[in-house]
Parts: sequence; C-alpha cells; structure tokens
Amino acid sequence: MNIAQHLERAARHFPDKPAILFEGQSLTYAGLQQQVDATARGLVKLGVERGDRVLLFLPNIPAFAVAFLAIQKVGAIAVSANVMLTSEELQYLLEDSGARLLFTVGALAQSWRNLLPADRIVVCEGEVPGLPTLAGIGVEGGPFKARELERDDPAAILYTSGTTGKQKGATLSHGNLISNTFAAIHTQGIAPEDRLMLFLPLFHVFGQNAIMNTAFAGAATLVLQRRYDPLETLEVVERERVSMFFAVPTIYIGLLNVGVSPERLRSVRYYFSAAATMPVEIAERWKATYGRPIVEGYGRTETSPFASYNHVWQHRPGSVGTPIENVEMTILDADDQPVANGTWGEICIKGPNIMLGYWNRPEETAQAIRNSWFHTGDIGYMDEDGYFFIVDRVKDMINAAGFKIWPREVEEVIFQHPAIRECAVVGLADAEKGEIPAAYLVLREGASLSTAEFEAYCRQHLAAYKVPRRVEYVESLPKNATGKILKRVLRDQGNQVATAQA
Repeated sequence: MNIAQHLERAARHFPDKPAILFEGQSLTYAGLQQQVDATARGLVKLGVERGDRVLLFLPNIPAFAVAFLAIQKVGAIAVSANVMLTSEELQYLLEDSGARLLFTVGALAQSWRNLLPADRIVVCEGEVPGLPTLAGIGVEGGPFKARELERDDPAAILYTSGTTGKQKGATLSHGNLISNTFAAIHTQGIAPEDRLMLFLPLFHVFGQNAIMNTAFAGAATLVLQRRYDPLETLEVVERERVSMFFAVPTIYIGLLNVGVSPERLRSVRYYFSAAATMPVEIAERWKATYGRPIVEGYGRTETSPFASYNHVWQHRPGSVGTPIENVEMTILDADDQPVANGTWGEICIKGPNIMLGYWNRPEETAQAIRNSWFHTGDIGYMDEDGYFFIVDRVKDMINAAGFKIWPREVEEVIFQHPAIRECAVVGLADAEKGEIPAAYLVLREGASLSTAEFEAYCRQHLAAYKVPRRVEYVESLPKNATGKILKRVLRDQGNQVATAQA
C-alpha cells in the first residue's frame, strides 16, 4: 500500500476533474499526477531513497501537495514544519528528523538560509539565485507508479509540543493515513462532486490528512487558500461553490460575530469543526442562523487525526460523538482502569489510526502508548449511549487550594453572556491557593461589561471556587496557526505580571 495511490486512482477515473483550485487557477487530477510523477523521478535522481526524510517548509500552495505525494511515491517520509518557525527552531527539526532535503519558498528564506547546502534545498515559489526549483528538479517520462510499502512503513512525521519544551515528531504510517482518510470519506459522505475548503495549514495534520488526503482519496476537489481571511474566504466560497467547510471554533465564532449573511454560504452543505472544543452556545447559535449543524470530530496528531465523529447515528450537541470505524475509545482513571459511564477520566484511543510512535523517542512513546491504548491527555467522559464528551486538557486543569477547576466548564458559562465575543480561562500561580482561575475576555463590538458585573454573573452561575479571581479585558487572544487559543502564552504572561507586581 501507499497513500499516494489515492492520486493514481482519482487520476485514472477523473483525469479532467479539478483536483486543486487555487487563486483562480485549476489543476486537474491528470495535471497533478504529471507534476507529482516528474517530481518523484527528480527525487530519485537526487538520491532520495526509501525511508529518507524530506522536510516540507511550505505555505498552503499546490506545490505542497506535489512535493508531499512525490515523497510518498518514492517511499520516503514527509516531515512537516510550521512556516512560522524561526531559523533556530527549523534547524532543530532538520537535525531531529535527519532530513536530507528541504522543500521551501523564497519568502521564507530568512528562516532557512545557511541551514543546508544549496543542493539540498528546492525552492517551490519565488526565485533564489543558485538554488534549484520544483519545476527544475522534475524529470519527464512515463507514469511513476507509487512504490508498494508495508502498512507500518512510516509516511509522515508531524511535530507536536513536547514535555521538555522541544517538539517531538509523531510518526504516522501509510496504514494510519489510509485508514483515516477512508473513515473520513465514509462518515462525512464525501463524493467526487464535493468541493472541500482548505485554509487550515497543510503542515498541520488536520489540513494535511483530514482534508487534503481525504479530498484526493474521495476524488473530490480541494479549494485551497494560503490562509484564512474573513473577506477573501467568503468570496472564494461563493465563487468556487464550496460544499464542505472545515474550520476551528474561533473561525465560526468570528463569522457569527460579524453577522455573515446565510446567502453567502448557500453552497455549503456541511460544516465541520475540530482541533479545539466547540462551545455549545456557539454551536446552537450557528445552527439557528445558518440552518445546518456544525459537525464535530475529535482526535490528535498522534491519531492521524480522526478518532470520533458526532453525526453518523445522531448529532448530539456538546459531544465529539462516537469512535469511527475500526477505532476504540475508552475512559481510564489514573491507574489505567476503566471508569463508569458519566465519570471523568482520561480519553484513550486504540486502532489503526494510532501513530507508530514519536520519532527517536522510545521513552515518550512508551509513556503515551500503554497496553495498545494511546493516552490523549484529554479529560472527558462517556455517556450511556457511547457518546464522548471532552472536559479539558489534563495540563489545563486548575488546582485552587485542592479544588479542581476545569477551564472549559467555566468558559461554557462565560460564553453565554451576551457581551462576550471570545474568552479563555487559565490557572495562574498564587502564593496562598497554589493556583487561581483567571479569565481573559474579548467583548463584542459596542458592548460594555465591568469587572463587578462580570463577577456577579459568574457567581450566579458557578460555584464560588470556580469564579475567576482575575479578569483581563483584551483586544484579542493569542492563537496558533490552526486558530487554537494558546493558553500557555496567557499563563506565562499572567504569571510574569503577577511576579512583577509582587
């Protein structure tokens, strides 16, 4: 098997169908395969062999798909790097993965310059004197058939945060990627007629496997954007008749807050959210406004990422659904023992979607995967019908004088206040209680809410120990490339301010 075989299948049956629509240009499946095959032959000429790592330091452009699939065809391993990395951070990924070749663009030269010899850098957009281009390394010829690989052969390394502060590479196999894309096609009902919106970063597993690879596996069309832009994205949805819209909660919150007309989204038959928990209040407002639910999925980079889905049998608000086909999920306590329905514990996952392990990190792999169960670090519970609900991340739990406070529980209450546009609750260090809950609030335009009013509202709806002891009004919340709120940044900033005032 080989994940790149989904391209060969789509090109065989739908050669003239658009595979990628990007900035007014259309690339057919036949054209995509031709570019991928030429690049694969070029990789072979450059000496790239089975198992070699090739790093993709690329924004959302068609060249990402070309390079990724060519790497797969030759049996090498695609390593994805966040385009916001500094030179030092990129060097760490190059050294940790042992990548022998780098695909990048001229606009990111400040980060990659001087890190590799010129013959190990391929520029996919823009011109850099003395460096080969993507088109330049291509070797024309007949079809390059994807090499047959084993289910457990590694296909991709995606870096995620590590406990030591250094990123660790979740290694996904061809079996992981293929099983996950086919499960997504089945559960979401993706057909060749569909057009999937992709503005989430391709270096992230959500964009890379859950959307890009899934679109190609379903012979659908990928409507690609460099990045999310509220105005431009809506124009693209209308112009390209997008039928499936994939985003994260903060994007849906933003669209709701600016009051986008339902008419502008009339082509969309399906809304999907993942990567962060969707507030129930937002989901209910969205369905009331646009007539369709936001379907939620759940998973992590280490699960390829799809693990559960809230739609097949019954859409249940506030839930991330039930496990996808061939995947098992359970709730375990601190001793790795199952808990009763409705009891909080750690969400653990088992199945063909679980990563091979963390690249060159056997100890961290053994800690994360125990008795075949991947321990997600997410706290949740399962109801009597087998639906899973996420409470919070283990690391985000606030311990205030022995009382456990889960930020999401507090955020759900805050989101129901009409003056609140966005919010985040984190634990800050406190000399007396150990930690105290702090709320960072973004108000709706034109709204006002005093600290006293906010505290009175919280005391009406929350137990006293859950009421935020510190309230900060901010213009915006820090987010990563996928739109997930960076609570670590808020914690660090809040603790620094507290230290300075002490």
